[in-house]
Amino acid sequence: MKGLLYSLIAIFALFLIGCGQPPTGLAENEVVSTQNIPNGENANQSAAKFRVETVATGLEVPWAFAFLPNGNLLFTERPGRVRVIENGKLRAETIFTVPDVEPSSESGLMDLSLHPQFAQNNYIYLAYAYRGDGKQVRVARYKFANNTITEPKTIIEAIPAAPNHAGTRARFGPDGKLYITTGDASQKQLGQDTASLAGKTLRLNDDGGIPADNPFVNNKNYRPEIWTIGHRNAQGLAWQPGTNLMFQTEHGPSGFDAPGGGDEVNFVEAGKNYGWAEIHHRQTKEGMVSPLLEYTPAAAPASAMFYSGKAFPEFKGNFFFGNLRGERIIRVSLDGRKAVAQEDLLKGTYGRIREMAEGPDGFIYFSTSNRDGRSSPAKDDDRIMRIVPVK
Repeated sequence: MKGLLYSLIAIFALFLIGCGQPPTGLAENEVVSTQNIPNGENANQSAAKFRVETVATGLEVPWAFAFLPNGNLLFTERPGRVRVIENGKLRAETIFTVPDVEPSSESGLMDLSLHPQFAQNNYIYLAYAYRGDGKQVRVARYKFANNTITEPKTIIEAIPAAPNHAGTRARFGPDGKLYITTGDASQKQLGQDTASLAGKTLRLNDDGGIPADNPFVNNKNYRPEIWTIGHRNAQGLAWQPGTNLMFQTEHGPSGFDAPGGGDEVNFVEAGKNYGWAEIHHRQTKEGMVSPLLEYTPAAAPASAMFYSGKAFPEFKGNFFFGNLRGERIIRVSLDGRKAVAQEDLLKGTYGRIREMAEGPDGFIYFSTSNRDGRSSPAKDDDRIMRIVPVK
């Protein structure tokens, strides 16, 4: 009995350590300075000064957002809601609730993207978990106009999922194709299973059709939707300006399916195998691609963006991603395909950071994920914030 009591006390102590204290955030108008870091070909990149402004509070796991042509911000909340920030103010009413979303642990209503010709066709795309043959992921297209969402059309569905490792990003590339990252559905063997859509990057036409130039479209041993294989749980997707090279951020092993850590940044190219679960961390194997960057202990990268705006000339071409477990933004300076320096921003200041995007004002927007069951939220959580320059 005494041994059981000690065990329970130890478990409770670990729980408290894991939860930690709610994030305090920066003081109002507090100024933060970035570092001087190399920027391509050994050139120095000057430091930037910024402060953080609150855009919206009291949210529930804002997973993704996208800016509309009029500057309003459309965003998802994991339980299934689509909401909007109009003229800088949060609209109190939910504008749409996905009817069959199944939120649990890491999954629910996830990504939101605008069609490249949104101004002409008003199409938006939502990625979410639902109950099909077990938990699965669907990407659907809708018509958005006047804060109303209608005309649902399934683009792809029955992607294997689980409460954890469900992906999912669904973003349009520079070629106008829809790219979808999928998790391994907590079945690590699926990353190398070419008959499964799990643990892959998929590539589709905007209506769900299969592009004729997909790498495996004529290979009967592969699903034709597949662009790359060997992923565990990629949640960030962005294209490098100038090169159009696709970058992904990916969650590495949690400790139960391989040694912990091993989170990755990869540049992703058609037809390649990114190794999971044959290799991880910085392991190598013929015919498989090792990561550009690897993080141990785990950072849990959850997003990806390249900065190309004018508000922060110091950040031009830099790669950013939010981190959940790492509770920070990581900024990476690149020289083409080579990472030359990186810097942590806002570490431990706002807790778990998920989505990131550049706004039409050139400011950097990010969301917290402190109400996802793995943190101690502050009273205003969850929040959408923005990084604003200080001259």
